Amino acid sequence: MAIIITDECINCGACEPECPNNAIYEGGAEWKFADGTGFRGTGEHPTAGTVESDAEQAPINMDVYYIAPDKCTECVGFHDEPQCAAVCPVDCCVDDPDHRESEETLLAKKAFMHL
Repeated sequence: MAIIITDECINCGACEPECPNNAIYEGGAEWKFADGTGFRGTGEHPTAGTVESDAEQAPINMDVYYIAPDKCTECVGFHDEPQCAAVCPVDCCVDDPDHRESEETLLAKKAFMHL
């Protein structure tokens, strides 16, 4: 599953530099698959289908930091636990019940983004 940042976020930004997939963005910021990953060009993402690395995606939240679920791997393959949750001072980085994924899928997303 992916992690979400709840509305309790205080916009401290502690989570953003900890994400190995660069999946965390400031509220209102557009995101791309190419941001902080090795993915370039067009490819078949394990859960999102055909994606373009440099295509700008709409912000998921306009007010607080957010996590792009198609880039989030819960730090699987990098760390033992989600780093955003580990450093969040207000515990607002939590499991996203709308994006449940197996460890196999999370590893496939990691492999897709980090060639």
